[in-house]
Amino acid sequence: MANLTRYSIGMKHVNRHDPVTRAWAADAILAVEADTNRSCDTHLHVFPLPSHWGVDLYLKDESVHPTGSLKHRLARSLFLYGLANGWIGPTTTIIEASSGSTAVSEAYFARLLGLPFIAVIPATTSPEKREIIEFYGGKCHLVEDPGAIYEESRKLAWVTGGHYMDQFTYAERATDWRGNNNIAESIFQQMTHERHPEPAWIVVGAGTGGTSATVGRYIRYRRHSTRLCVADPEGSAFFPSWISGDDLTTGPGSGIEGIGRPRVEPSFLPTVIDRMTQVPDAVSIAAMHWVKEVTRRDVGGSTGTNIAAAVEIVKEMRARGEQGSVVTLICDGGERYRDTYGDDRWLADKGIDIEPHLADLRQFMRS
Repeated sequence: MANLTRYSIGMKHVNRHDPVTRAWAADAILAVEADTNRSCDTHLHVFPLPSHWGVDLYLKDESVHPTGSLKHRLARSLFLYGLANGWIGPTTTIIEASSGSTAVSEAYFARLLGLPFIAVIPATTSPEKREIIEFYGGKCHLVEDPGAIYEESRKLAWVTGGHYMDQFTYAERATDWRGNNNIAESIFQQMTHERHPEPAWIVVGAGTGGTSATVGRYIRYRRHSTRLCVADPEGSAFFPSWISGDDLTTGPGSGIEGIGRPRVEPSFLPTVIDRMTQVPDAVSIAAMHWVKEVTRRDVGGSTGTNIAAAVEIVKEMRARGEQGSVVTLICDGGERYRDTYGDDRWLADKGIDIEPHLADLRQFMRS
Protein backbone atom coordinates (compact mmCIF):
# COMPACT_ATOMS: atom_id res chain seq x y z
CA MET A 1 0.00 0.00 0.00
CA ALA A 2 2.85 2.35 0.71
CA ASN A 3 4.20 1.95 -2.83
CA LEU A 4 0.74 2.48 -4.31
CA THR A 5 0.32 5.68 -2.38
CA ARG A 6 3.78 6.91 -3.41
CA TYR A 7 3.22 6.27 -7.13
CA SER A 8 -0.28 7.83 -6.99
CA ILE A 9 0.78 11.17 -5.51
CA GLY A 10 -0.35 14.03 -7.77
CA MET A 11 -2.35 11.82 -10.15
CA LYS A 12 -6.00 12.40 -11.01
CA HIS A 13 -8.37 10.03 -12.71
CA VAL A 14 -11.66 10.65 -14.52
CA ASN A 15 -13.42 7.50 -15.73
CA ARG A 16 -16.16 8.01 -18.31
CA HIS A 17 -16.42 4.43 -19.47
CA ASP A 18 -20.06 3.47 -19.94
CA PRO A 19 -20.36 -0.28 -20.43
CA VAL A 20 -24.03 -0.06 -21.42
CA THR A 21 -23.37 2.48 -24.19
CA ARG A 22 -20.29 0.58 -25.34
CA ALA A 23 -22.30 -2.64 -25.59
CA TRP A 24 -25.04 -0.82 -27.50
CA ALA A 25 -22.48 0.61 -29.94
CA ALA A 26 -21.02 -2.85 -30.52
CA ASP A 27 -24.47 -4.23 -31.32
CA ALA A 28 -25.20 -1.24 -33.56
CA ILE A 29 -21.99 -1.70 -35.54
CA LEU A 30 -22.79 -5.40 -35.94
CA ALA A 31 -26.26 -4.52 -37.27
CA VAL A 32 -24.81 -2.07 -39.82
CA GLU A 33 -22.12 -4.58 -40.84
CA ALA A 34 -24.82 -7.21 -41.32
CA ASP A 35 -26.51 -4.87 -43.79
CA THR A 36 -23.16 -4.55 -45.58
CA ASN A 37 -22.92 -8.33 -45.83
CA ARG A 38 -26.41 -8.52 -47.31
CA SER A 39 -26.17 -5.75 -49.85
CA CYS A 40 -22.61 -4.56 -50.34
CA ASP A 41 -22.25 -5.48 -54.01
CA THR A 42 -24.37 -4.29 -56.92
CA HIS A 43 -24.81 -5.38 -60.52
CA LEU A 44 -22.58 -4.26 -63.37
CA HIS A 45 -24.63 -4.05 -66.58
CA VAL A 46 -23.30 -3.96 -70.14
CA PHE A 47 -24.71 -1.01 -72.07
CA PRO A 48 -25.53 -2.26 -75.61
CA LEU A 49 -23.03 -0.37 -77.75
CA PRO A 50 -22.16 -1.97 -81.11
CA SER A 51 -19.47 -4.56 -80.38
CA HIS A 52 -17.38 -3.66 -83.44
CA TRP A 53 -16.72 -0.21 -81.98
CA GLY A 54 -14.24 -1.84 -79.61
CA VAL A 55 -15.42 0.45 -76.79
CA ASP A 56 -17.54 -1.05 -74.03
CA LEU A 57 -19.76 0.92 -71.65
CA TYR A 58 -20.84 -0.46 -68.28
CA LEU A 59 -23.41 0.79 -65.78
CA LYS A 60 -22.89 -0.10 -62.12
CA ASP A 61 -26.40 -0.24 -60.76
CA GLU A 62 -26.44 1.41 -57.33
CA SER A 63 -30.23 1.65 -57.44
CA VAL A 64 -30.51 -1.97 -56.21
CA HIS A 65 -29.33 -1.09 -52.69
CA PRO A 66 -32.04 -1.50 -50.01
CA THR A 67 -32.74 2.26 -50.07
CA GLY A 68 -32.52 2.52 -53.84
CA SER A 69 -29.46 4.67 -54.44
CA LEU A 70 -25.71 5.11 -54.34
CA LYS A 71 -26.19 7.05 -51.08
CA HIS A 72 -26.82 3.77 -49.24
CA ARG A 73 -23.05 3.19 -49.25
CA LEU A 74 -22.40 6.68 -47.91
CA ALA A 75 -25.01 6.44 -45.17
CA ARG A 76 -23.61 3.11 -44.02
CA SER A 77 -20.09 4.57 -43.86
CA LEU A 78 -21.26 7.68 -42.02
CA PHE A 79 -23.08 5.63 -39.39
CA LEU A 80 -20.06 3.39 -38.85
CA TYR A 81 -17.85 6.48 -38.61
CA GLY A 82 -20.17 8.11 -36.07
CA LEU A 83 -20.48 4.94 -34.01
CA ALA A 84 -16.75 4.25 -33.98
CA ASN A 85 -16.03 7.87 -32.98
CA GLY A 86 -18.51 7.70 -30.11
CA TRP A 87 -20.70 10.42 -31.62
CA ILE A 88 -23.81 8.23 -31.85
CA GLY A 89 -25.36 6.64 -28.77
CA PRO A 90 -28.55 4.73 -27.95
CA THR A 91 -30.71 7.88 -27.71
CA THR A 92 -29.00 10.17 -30.24
CA THR A 93 -31.19 12.08 -32.69
CA ILE A 94 -29.58 11.91 -36.12
CA ILE A 95 -29.67 15.10 -38.21
CA GLU A 96 -28.62 15.40 -41.84
CA ALA A 97 -28.50 18.13 -44.47
CA SER A 98 -29.44 16.48 -47.73
CA SER A 99 -30.94 16.96 -51.15
CA GLY A 100 -32.93 13.79 -50.59
CA SER A 101 -31.24 10.46 -51.30
CA THR A 102 -28.73 10.55 -48.42
CA ALA A 103 -31.60 11.39 -46.09
CA VAL A 104 -33.55 8.38 -47.37
CA SER A 105 -30.60 6.07 -46.69
CA GLU A 106 -29.79 7.57 -43.28
CA ALA A 107 -33.45 7.28 -42.26
CA TYR A 108 -33.18 3.57 -43.06
CA PHE A 109 -30.11 3.08 -40.87
CA ALA A 110 -31.54 5.23 -38.07
CA ARG A 111 -34.63 3.02 -38.03
CA LEU A 112 -32.39 -0.06 -38.07
CA LEU A 113 -30.76 1.21 -34.86
CA GLY A 114 -33.96 2.56 -33.28
CA LEU A 115 -32.84 6.20 -33.46
CA PRO A 116 -34.88 9.30 -34.35
CA PHE A 117 -33.95 10.98 -37.62
CA ILE A 118 -34.55 14.48 -39.01
CA ALA A 119 -33.74 15.34 -42.62
CA VAL A 120 -33.04 18.99 -43.37
CA ILE A 121 -33.82 19.23 -47.08
CA PRO A 122 -34.61 21.90 -49.67
CA ALA A 123 -38.33 22.55 -50.13
CA THR A 124 -37.86 21.60 -53.80
CA THR A 125 -36.92 17.98 -52.94
CA SER A 126 -39.20 15.62 -54.85
CA PRO A 127 -42.33 14.46 -53.00
CA GLU A 128 -41.33 10.86 -53.75
CA LYS A 129 -38.11 11.24 -51.74
CA ARG A 130 -39.92 12.93 -48.85
CA GLU A 131 -42.39 10.07 -48.72
CA ILE A 132 -39.59 7.49 -48.55
CA ILE A 133 -37.84 9.39 -45.73
CA GLU A 134 -41.09 9.36 -43.77
CA PHE A 135 -41.69 5.70 -44.66
CA TYR A 136 -38.46 4.84 -42.83
CA GLY A 137 -39.60 6.81 -39.79
CA GLY A 138 -37.73 10.04 -40.52
CA LYS A 139 -39.06 13.57 -40.28
CA CYS A 140 -38.57 16.19 -43.01
CA HIS A 141 -37.52 19.71 -42.06
CA LEU A 142 -37.90 21.82 -45.20
CA VAL A 143 -35.94 24.99 -45.95
CA GLU A 144 -36.60 27.42 -48.78
CA ASP A 145 -32.95 28.33 -49.36
CA PRO A 146 -30.89 25.22 -50.23
CA GLY A 147 -27.78 27.00 -48.95
CA ALA A 148 -29.33 27.22 -45.47
CA ILE A 149 -29.49 23.46 -44.87
CA TYR A 150 -26.06 23.35 -43.22
CA GLU A 151 -26.68 25.96 -40.53
CA GLU A 152 -30.23 24.75 -39.94
CA SER A 153 -28.88 21.23 -39.35
CA ARG A 154 -26.34 22.52 -36.81
CA LYS A 155 -29.08 24.41 -34.99
CA LEU A 156 -31.34 21.36 -34.86
CA ALA A 157 -28.49 19.20 -33.54
CA TRP A 158 -27.87 21.78 -30.81
CA VAL A 159 -31.55 22.06 -29.86
CA THR A 160 -32.16 18.30 -29.79
CA GLY A 161 -28.79 17.32 -28.35
CA GLY A 162 -28.40 15.18 -31.44
CA HIS A 163 -25.63 14.49 -33.92
CA TYR A 164 -25.32 16.32 -37.24
CA MET A 165 -23.91 13.71 -39.62
CA ASP A 166 -22.57 16.38 -42.03
CA GLN A 167 -22.14 14.24 -45.13
CA PHE A 168 -20.55 17.13 -46.99
CA THR A 169 -17.61 17.21 -44.59
CA TYR A 170 -17.20 13.55 -43.67
CA ALA A 171 -18.02 11.69 -46.90
CA GLU A 172 -14.39 11.42 -48.03
CA ARG A 173 -13.18 10.51 -44.53
CA ALA A 174 -15.79 7.92 -43.61
CA THR A 175 -15.19 5.59 -46.58
CA ASP A 176 -12.14 3.33 -46.63
CA TRP A 177 -10.66 4.24 -50.03
CA ARG A 178 -8.03 1.47 -49.85
CA GLY A 179 -10.61 -1.27 -50.25
CA ASN A 180 -13.03 -3.01 -47.88
CA ASN A 181 -15.37 -3.54 -50.84
CA ASN A 182 -15.83 0.14 -51.53
CA ILE A 183 -17.41 1.04 -54.87
CA ALA A 184 -14.05 1.34 -56.66
CA GLU A 185 -12.80 -2.06 -55.52
CA SER A 186 -16.13 -3.57 -56.50
CA ILE A 187 -15.90 -2.11 -60.03
CA PHE A 188 -12.39 -3.44 -60.65
CA GLN A 189 -13.26 -6.89 -59.30
CA GLN A 190 -16.37 -7.12 -61.47
CA MET A 191 -14.45 -6.03 -64.57
CA THR A 192 -11.90 -8.85 -64.22
CA HIS A 193 -13.36 -11.09 -66.95
CA GLU A 194 -14.37 -8.39 -69.43
CA ARG A 195 -12.52 -7.92 -72.73
CA HIS A 196 -11.04 -4.63 -71.46
CA PRO A 197 -10.73 -5.40 -67.73
CA GLU A 198 -9.01 -2.21 -66.66
CA PRO A 199 -11.36 0.69 -67.46
CA ALA A 200 -9.94 3.49 -69.55
CA TRP A 201 -12.32 5.83 -67.72
CA ILE A 202 -14.64 5.79 -64.73
CA VAL A 203 -17.30 8.51 -64.77
CA VAL A 204 -19.08 9.64 -61.60
CA GLY A 205 -20.98 12.69 -60.43
CA ALA A 206 -20.21 14.78 -57.37
CA GLY A 207 -22.65 15.70 -54.62
CA THR A 208 -20.54 15.51 -51.51
CA GLY A 209 -17.45 14.57 -53.50
CA GLY A 210 -17.08 11.37 -51.51
CA THR A 211 -17.50 8.95 -54.42
CA SER A 212 -15.03 10.75 -56.68
CA ALA A 213 -12.54 10.98 -53.80
CA THR A 214 -12.87 7.25 -53.08
CA VAL A 215 -12.56 6.21 -56.74
CA GLY A 216 -9.69 8.60 -57.47
CA ARG A 217 -7.69 7.55 -54.42
CA TYR A 218 -8.27 3.86 -55.07
CA ILE A 219 -7.09 4.18 -58.69
CA ARG A 220 -3.82 5.72 -57.52
CA TYR A 221 -3.38 3.41 -54.54
CA ARG A 222 -3.78 0.31 -56.75
CA ARG A 223 -1.58 1.84 -59.47
CA HIS A 224 -4.21 1.62 -62.20
CA SER A 225 -3.91 3.70 -65.36
CA THR A 226 -7.67 4.37 -65.30
CA ARG A 227 -8.68 8.01 -65.51
CA LEU A 228 -11.48 9.60 -63.49
CA CYS A 229 -14.05 11.93 -65.03
CA VAL A 230 -16.50 13.86 -62.84
CA ALA A 231 -19.76 14.85 -64.53
CA ASP A 232 -21.17 18.05 -63.06
CA PRO A 233 -24.57 19.62 -63.78
CA GLU A 234 -24.89 23.26 -64.77
CA GLY A 235 -25.20 25.66 -61.84
CA SER A 236 -22.89 23.61 -59.64
CA ALA A 237 -19.81 25.22 -58.09
CA PHE A 238 -17.60 22.15 -58.59
CA PHE A 239 -16.83 22.57 -62.30
CA PRO A 240 -15.85 26.29 -62.26
CA SER A 241 -13.89 25.73 -59.04
CA TRP A 242 -11.95 22.85 -60.61
CA ILE A 243 -11.15 25.03 -63.62
CA SER A 244 -10.04 28.06 -61.57
CA GLY A 245 -8.57 26.31 -58.53
CA ASP A 246 -10.62 28.57 -56.25
CA ASP A 247 -12.39 26.47 -53.62
CA LEU A 248 -14.45 29.48 -52.54
CA THR A 249 -16.31 29.47 -55.86
CA THR A 250 -20.10 29.47 -55.55
CA GLY A 251 -22.94 28.86 -57.98
CA PRO A 252 -26.73 29.05 -58.08
CA GLY A 253 -27.01 25.30 -57.42
CA SER A 254 -28.00 22.33 -59.52
CA GLY A 255 -31.33 21.50 -61.05
CA ILE A 256 -30.40 17.81 -60.99
CA GLU A 257 -31.09 16.28 -57.59
CA GLY A 258 -28.29 14.42 -55.84
CA ILE A 259 -25.30 15.98 -57.59
CA GLY A 260 -23.85 19.45 -57.95
CA ARG A 261 -23.67 21.96 -55.10
CA PRO A 262 -23.93 25.75 -54.73
CA ARG A 263 -20.58 25.70 -52.93
CA VAL A 264 -17.46 23.55 -53.02
CA GLU A 265 -17.94 20.95 -50.30
CA PRO A 266 -15.11 19.95 -47.92
CA SER A 267 -15.24 16.35 -49.19
CA PHE A 268 -14.59 17.35 -52.81
CA LEU A 269 -11.01 16.41 -53.70
CA PRO A 270 -10.06 18.07 -57.01
CA THR A 271 -6.53 16.63 -57.17
CA VAL A 272 -7.70 13.06 -57.88
CA ILE A 273 -9.85 14.09 -60.86
CA ASP A 274 -8.47 13.82 -64.42
CA ARG A 275 -11.33 15.45 -66.27
CA MET A 276 -14.57 17.31 -65.53
CA THR A 277 -17.54 17.66 -67.86
CA GLN A 278 -20.27 20.24 -67.30
CA VAL A 279 -23.61 18.88 -68.49
CA PRO A 280 -26.68 21.07 -69.20
CA ASP A 281 -29.83 19.97 -67.38
CA ALA A 282 -31.72 19.29 -70.62
CA VAL A 283 -28.93 16.93 -71.72
CA SER A 284 -28.96 15.11 -68.35
CA ILE A 285 -32.71 14.58 -68.52
CA ALA A 286 -32.59 13.55 -72.18
CA ALA A 287 -29.92 10.97 -71.35
CA MET A 288 -32.05 9.67 -68.48
CA HIS A 289 -34.93 9.07 -70.93
CA TRP A 290 -32.58 7.60 -73.53
CA VAL A 291 -31.19 5.02 -71.12
CA LYS A 292 -34.71 3.76 -70.52
CA GLU A 293 -35.32 3.57 -74.28
CA VAL A 294 -32.16 1.56 -74.90
CA THR A 295 -31.95 -0.64 -71.79
CA ARG A 296 -35.47 -0.62 -70.28
CA ARG A 297 -33.85 0.53 -67.03
CA ASP A 298 -35.67 3.39 -65.35
CA VAL A 299 -32.97 5.75 -64.04
CA GLY A 300 -32.80 9.17 -62.41
CA GLY A 301 -31.47 12.52 -63.54
CA SER A 302 -28.01 12.20 -62.01
CA THR A 303 -27.54 8.96 -63.93
CA GLY A 304 -28.39 10.93 -67.07
CA THR A 305 -25.61 13.39 -66.20
CA ASN A 306 -23.15 10.50 -65.87
CA ILE A 307 -24.27 8.92 -69.12
CA ALA A 308 -24.00 12.18 -71.06
CA ALA A 309 -20.39 12.62 -69.94
CA ALA A 310 -19.59 8.96 -70.65
CA VAL A 311 -21.03 9.21 -74.18
CA GLU A 312 -18.70 12.13 -74.94
CA ILE A 313 -15.73 10.01 -73.84
CA VAL A 314 -16.88 7.09 -76.01
CA LYS A 315 -17.20 9.46 -79.01
CA GLU A 316 -13.66 10.74 -78.45
CA MET A 317 -12.23 7.23 -78.07
CA ARG A 318 -13.85 6.15 -81.32
CA ALA A 319 -12.60 9.24 -83.13
CA ARG A 320 -9.04 8.43 -82.03
CA GLY A 321 -9.40 4.76 -82.89
CA GLU A 322 -8.98 3.72 -79.25
CA GLN A 323 -10.44 0.59 -77.71
CA GLY A 324 -11.26 0.11 -74.06
CA SER A 325 -13.96 0.24 -71.44
CA VAL A 326 -15.83 3.05 -69.70
CA VAL A 327 -17.71 2.53 -66.43
CA THR A 328 -20.31 4.83 -64.92
CA LEU A 329 -23.04 4.61 -62.29
CA ILE A 330 -26.78 4.25 -62.10
CA CYS A 331 -27.23 6.46 -59.05
CA ASP A 332 -30.92 5.84 -58.38
CA GLY A 333 -34.14 4.87 -60.10
CA GLY A 334 -36.42 7.01 -62.22
CA GLU A 335 -39.47 6.19 -60.09
CA ARG A 336 -38.34 8.96 -57.72
CA TYR A 337 -38.74 11.54 -60.49
CA ARG A 338 -42.00 10.55 -62.19
CA ASP A 339 -43.58 13.92 -61.35
CA THR A 340 -40.51 15.94 -62.35
CA TYR A 341 -37.86 14.83 -64.87
CA GLY A 342 -40.12 12.03 -66.11
CA ASP A 343 -43.17 14.26 -66.65
CA ASP A 344 -43.51 16.01 -70.03
CA ARG A 345 -45.82 18.64 -68.54
CA TRP A 346 -43.31 19.47 -65.78
CA LEU A 347 -40.53 19.79 -68.35
CA ALA A 348 -42.65 22.11 -70.47
CA ASP A 349 -43.50 24.27 -67.44
CA LYS A 350 -39.76 24.58 -66.69
CA GLY A 351 -38.96 25.41 -70.32
CA ILE A 352 -36.75 22.31 -70.68
CA ASP A 353 -36.68 20.88 -74.21
CA ILE A 354 -35.02 17.48 -74.28
CA GLU A 355 -35.98 16.50 -77.84
CA PRO A 356 -32.88 17.84 -79.65
CA HIS A 357 -30.61 16.06 -77.17
CA LEU A 358 -32.60 12.84 -77.43
CA ALA A 359 -32.16 13.02 -81.19
CA ASP A 360 -28.38 13.44 -80.76
CA LEU A 361 -28.19 10.41 -78.47
CA ARG A 362 -30.23 8.28 -80.83
CA GLN A 363 -27.98 9.30 -83.70
CA PHE A 364 -24.94 8.39 -81.58
CA MET A 365 -26.03 4.75 -81.55
CA ARG A 366 -26.45 4.77 -85.33
CA SER A 367 -23.13 6.41 -86.13
